[in-house]
Amino acid sequence: MLRASNIHKRYGDLEVVKGIDLSINAGELVSIVGSSGAGKSTLLHILGTLDAADQGEIWINEQAVHQLNGKALAHFRNTQIGFIFQFHHLLPEFSALENVCIPAWIAGTKQTAAQKRALELLDMLGLADRAENKPQQLSGGEQQRVAVARALINQPKIVFADEPTGNLDSTNAQELHQLFIHLRDTLSQTFLIVTHNDALAAMSDRILRMKDGKLVS
Repeated sequence: MLRASNIHKRYGDLEVVKGIDLSINAGELVSIVGSSGAGKSTLLHILGTLDAADQGEIWINEQAVHQLNGKALAHFRNTQIGFIFQFHHLLPEFSALENVCIPAWIAGTKQTAAQKRALELLDMLGLADRAENKPQQLSGGEQQRVAVARALINQPKIVFADEPTGNLDSTNAQELHQLFIHLRDTLSQTFLIVTHNDALAAMSDRILRMKDGKLVS
């Protein structure tokens, strides 16, 4: 599903990612762990096409994403990749339903079809009765589940999550962990997650450890 080869990234004189190779299988839930400053989030953003590597190749679902740019890259990112961040980044002026629909609308999905898919996802995530609520009317855990639904709306090949439980209390974090497992088991959804949460990492199929810009295990 995901293959990366010889990924390098430098900011000025600081080399943050130092020749990383990795492979993620379809339907696999993989966590990247390591101390702050190890390069985890930088690597995730490069793999998710939010940042460009200085060197290396990235393949997602047999597409050479390192060869894409401009509109082609933006379209691939929108239709093939989902993102979940520590802070949900929901738009406050829109309802939960509308927030979930936004990536589908950008992809050109008709409004009725997008809303139908969004309602199905919200129902799956236990938020069917919160569809018309705006973010400020939702709890932190509910907001993050809306963000998960938004990540899934275009049926992405892979979801990248950067510290997805970092802004949640322990109860909501545990519920989100279980949700990721459920989505892997029921939808065969592929996840690559950067986390400091040992409990979430322990539930993964594999743990990749980063240190000083390199994978050490």
